[in-house]
Formats: sequence, C-alpha cells, structure tokens
Amino acid sequence: MRNALSVQNLVKRFGSFTAVNDVSFDVEDGKFFSILGPSGCGKTTLLRMIAGFYRQDSGRILLNGQDMDGVAPNRRPVNLVFQNLALFPMMNVFENVAFGLRRRGEKGPAVEAKVRDMLERVGLPESGKKEIGQLSGGQKQRIAIARCLVLEPAVLLLDEPLGALDAKLREHMKVELKALQSKVGTTFVYITHDQSEAMVMSDRVAVMNNGVFEQIGSPQELYHSPRSSFVAQFVGANNKLPVTLSGGATPMASYARWSGLRTTAPAAGFSEGEPHDLFIRPESMVINPPEDSGFNILPVTVKAILFDGGNSRLLVSPSGTEDELTVALPQTRQYDHIRARDEIRVGWDPSASLCFRRSEWKLYDEE
Repeated sequence: MRNALSVQNLVKRFGSFTAVNDVSFDVEDGKFFSILGPSGCGKTTLLRMIAGFYRQDSGRILLNGQDMDGVAPNRRPVNLVFQNLALFPMMNVFENVAFGLRRRGEKGPAVEAKVRDMLERVGLPESGKKEIGQLSGGQKQRIAIARCLVLEPAVLLLDEPLGALDAKLREHMKVELKALQSKVGTTFVYITHDQSEAMVMSDRVAVMNNGVFEQIGSPQELYHSPRSSFVAQFVGANNKLPVTLSGGATPMASYARWSGLRTTAPAAGFSEGEPHDLFIRPESMVINPPEDSGFNILPVTVKAILFDGGNSRLLVSPSGTEDELTVALPQTRQYDHIRARDEIRVGWDPSASLCFRRSEWKLYDEE
C-alpha cells in the first residue's frame, strides 16, 4: 500500500529551542494515524509543518510521494480541522461546506451534488438549510470535517478537534470519528494529549515527548509492550514502584522492605543496583492470590474504594510505605466486603510487569 504521507528527519527550531527533533514516520493511504503527547511536546508544530504553515529547518515532507518543499499551504493536498472548528456563522450549513469548492472556482450543479453527497456521508443529509447556531456540538464537528473532506484532500489533519466538547459528547464523537474515517476512506492524521482518543480511534499511534517520537505502534503494541518509561506512564493506567534490580535475565527487584520480587527483563537492559521503576497495570493485579500462585505478593492497606461501575478500583498502599497503587476490581461482587483500612494482599504474575531506568518525568507536569 502506498504512503499518503511520509515525513523524513524533520527538524524545527525556534531560536535555541528545538521543538521537533529528527522525526520520521509514514502514514499509509486510508489509515487513521494519531500523534499522542503532553502539551508542549511538539505535536502541533509538527502538524503545522505538514500543513505548510511552518517551514522546517531540515528534513522532507512528502504527500502522495511529492516533496512539499516550497509548496504553499493552499497548494498542498491537505486540509486542517482546528479545535475551534472556524465555521462561518453568517452562512448556513450548505454554504459552509460549499465554501472551499467555490473558492477554487467550482460552481453550479456540481457543487450542489458534492455538498449533498458529503452531508449524506457525515450523517447530516437534511441539515443544509440550517444555521450554524442551530447545530449541536457534535453536528458542528461533523460539518467542519465535511467542509474539509468535500475538497478531497490526500490527508486530513485534525488538531485536537474534540478538546472543546464536554466529556460525554467527546466519548460519543470518538466512535463517530472512527466510523466516519472508515466510511470515507480518507487518511486522517490526528493530534491529541488524550490517550483514550488515540487508542480508540487509531490504526497506529506515535507517542511524542520533548520533540521526538518515543514509540510508534498499534494501540495494542503501545499498551502491552511499551519501550520506555514515558510510554509506560502515558499510555493507559499503570502503577509504578521504585525498585533496585539484581540478578540475570529474570531480575529480582528490591522495593522498600520487600526484596525478591521478580520481573521480566528490563526493556533497555540494566546496571545492577541502579534505580529502576517497576510498572504493573491495575488490571494485572489480583486481590488475595494464593501463596503458591508463583505471583509477586505485597501486603497492602486499603485507602479507598473508587467505585465507577465497570472501571471500579481499589486505592491501596503497600504496608509501611506512603506509595499508592490502584487495583482493578473484577466484574463480580465477591470483593464488596472490602472496606477502607482493611489489610489485604495483592499480587501479580512477574511476566505482567516491566522495568525501566528511573525517569524524572512526571505524568501531570505539562497538563
């Protein structure tokens, strides 16, 4: 399959600050590709270079195999959907969608046919005569996308388009956007700081941090096989325990008063005695496992029950420490008896944990 977009060794500096540092990736035609990262990581700068609003300091951008060096934004086969949508309130829905077609000189029945077809494809076939103020937030989102798609871009760039929506509508629109992209077949490049958006909608995701891509992969690969401490913390929920390691291919971890916890080999190797972080997903942790299970087991104190239906968890602290862990509650009522301040045990299969060298990055620093 051909690549709709190819980015090769892209660099962008603002004075002495490097916003994008030697980034390379390809997006196959018709795929949904997301760039995920915290605020200030460089993802919007990267998107604006693809759109032509910023000129790169070095590197190449190819769209449908054509080098975009020196090509003005309005000459590139891309369109950009902003968070604020930028719909024209003085025009009705039909005229908003037709705007780009008219700007490039199209007129008559051809414009009407294209707009009608696009409104049908985004699920709003009867909305042409409506004013923008009559639309819901989700409908405005689809009209903004229709206005871009009607121009048949090779790539549609989406700059955090769900950021201004309320939480419930955002959840709904994640499913809508994925279904729409599958239906129309246009290549989407989507940037977001919300890992749930990227994971739900994308065929492939690039995790960006400090101007570089830490990892590119399918949502499943990023979730189950993170290659860095940053990715382990940023993609999905993860518990982190500070440990030191010793041993060989299957290292032993020492945590606070507990030594001999086992873990899979660190992704990037390790130096014996060097500080590491041990990561365990909440859903990998088992409440009160049998002593002969072969699991790592820690005694803990229950600090709180975090009830959220199917996403309910326990907040616990390993005995004698101030650290906190979250433990997923199974979808049964067998643990309804657990209360705050109870002493229980939690455990996990060593193969369900990963270790990485200690990172100073903190999840909420930039949000």
